[in-house]
Amino acid sequence: MSDQIGLNALYPDIRESDRLYRRALGLIPCVTQTLAKGPSQYVKGVAPKFLARGRGSHVWDVDENEYIDLNMAIGPVSLGYAYEAVDQAIRRQLEDGITFSLMHPLEVEVAEQIREIIPNAESVRFSKTGAEVTSAAIRLARAYTGREKILCCGYHGWHDWYIGITDRKRGVPECLQKLICAFQYNEIQTLRDALDDQVACVILEPVLFDPPKDHFLHQVAELCKNNGSLLIFDEMWTGFRLALGGAQEYFGIQPDLACYSKAVANGMPLSILTGKREIMELLEKEVFFFTTFGGEALSLAAALATLYEMKTKNVLSHIARQGKKLKDGYNQIAQTLKMNYTQCIGYDCRSMILFDPSAGNPLEMKSLVQQEMIRRGILWAGFHNVCFSHTDDDVEVTLEAYRQVLPILKEAVSTQTVRRLLRGEVVEPVFRKTHQVYSPVIEKKTPPSSQPCPPLPTRRPSDIQWEIQKNDHRGG
Repeated sequence: MSDQIGLNALYPDIRESDRLYRRALGLIPCVTQTLAKGPSQYVKGVAPKFLARGRGSHVWDVDENEYIDLNMAIGPVSLGYAYEAVDQAIRRQLEDGITFSLMHPLEVEVAEQIREIIPNAESVRFSKTGAEVTSAAIRLARAYTGREKILCCGYHGWHDWYIGITDRKRGVPECLQKLICAFQYNEIQTLRDALDDQVACVILEPVLFDPPKDHFLHQVAELCKNNGSLLIFDEMWTGFRLALGGAQEYFGIQPDLACYSKAVANGMPLSILTGKREIMELLEKEVFFFTTFGGEALSLAAALATLYEMKTKNVLSHIARQGKKLKDGYNQIAQTLKMNYTQCIGYDCRSMILFDPSAGNPLEMKSLVQQEMIRRGILWAGFHNVCFSHTDDDVEVTLEAYRQVLPILKEAVSTQTVRRLLRGEVVEPVFRKTHQVYSPVIEKKTPPSSQPCPPLPTRRPSDIQWEIQKNDHRGG
């Protein structure tokens, strides 16, 4: 399909997108259900706002403009849009029903598959969204340990227990804000300083884009074990992508609990909580975590088909291979052009492009690249979220677009005309995590020897700008 993609003489006609946008204004808060998909993430006036359909690795907006999609629904589409084997499974199940008055056999069948794949999956529980299973994991950890304090690293959803350390904490009771504290990835001392005998659990994304250094994850696991705190992996991005069994398989670490959602059902809403049986058995009587749609059969049928494809067709090796070509290709082009202020970082299966604030406003640079990539038929938001349907042709078309666009950025940076070249509004941060500011002091109930959460190290504005870019990877 990539032969339909190329440099357009004009930027795409987005009149229908704009009409729908005007209808949504004042009706839908932020005009979107997911910040990372909303209009604040794309150059207004140039980028489409609504997609109508997708097939494989391509999407079409409501004005019928076609694009290679490098976002893949912000992660859930792991095989490709309208992937036939998954869609057939959904259609077959649809003929029998969607949600039932009793349990459905697929609940058992998919749970058995997850147990075979995920190392720590002695017990398995289903829900619909990532925030639901991370919140369930937190509740379990508090119940199992009898403690209340949470240490986190990464983005973990919209619920009160986490969101209190962000700049969108309004509405979260202050007493809950005081129970959560952040530590910094690859800086083990920030975790050591925060750990005490009131910490119920440490929850983190095993990797974002930077790899763990000096056995960071193993050190985290050891600190948790010695402190009597549970270790929770938030594997929304690493699950069924970094390895079939996620980061715990890839790094050889079994957390006490682990949470999954994106990638497992090729776009259907399904989240999974896995863990050690002695912890998960608290869900039998003592901890409440139930939902009407946890056993919804269409999503479970999609998951079963997706897992089968992943296991039998070397899906993850294909994703890593195509992702590596994009990541290495971008960096080679930037190096050839001597553009040392931009780089593509991350793992082969998923990478992110950064812009050094020392060269200018990173969001303006990102906006200019996005504007010109969209003109060339690439739906681009600074990431390479690769799926099984991305072809060699898709990769080459994307790299050719980079070969054309990066010289434009270089010229604009050297002449300080980046903002002037933008035909619309600059993109905004998706979700600014502000743990540099909101590192709350914990009020202690017991031993005076217990130390409060220390403030995280002061960072230069340029450091924080780089961190904002790295943290803008999910955004709710």
